[in-house]
Amino acid sequence: MDTILIFERLDRLERLLTANKEVLTFEETCDYTGISRSYLYKLTASGNIPHSKPNGKMIFFEKCKLNDWLLRNHRKSHAEIADDALKYTLKNRRS
Repeated sequence: MDTILIFERLDRLERLLTANKEVLTFEETCDYTGISRSYLYKLTASGNIPHSKPNGKMIFFEKCKLNDWLLRNHRKSHAEIADDALKYTLKNRRS
């Protein structure tokens, strides 16, 4: 088997294993979020990302809290804004 194919399969297996975990390590969090190691260190040091340090050394992240953190600044699409504007005008229409 080709070496590149083996590495691709290993990478897929690692991603499948990570998908089933609820608590991620620092490296797994980098892979899961796409955030670089240095930026993730900055986020944890400044307390801007939810994490745990149970023994004072290793950093762990709950996947559900990461998802909430990643999606916290939702931006509405143009269609959602137009729909909200229409609802507002119909609600506050003078008879």
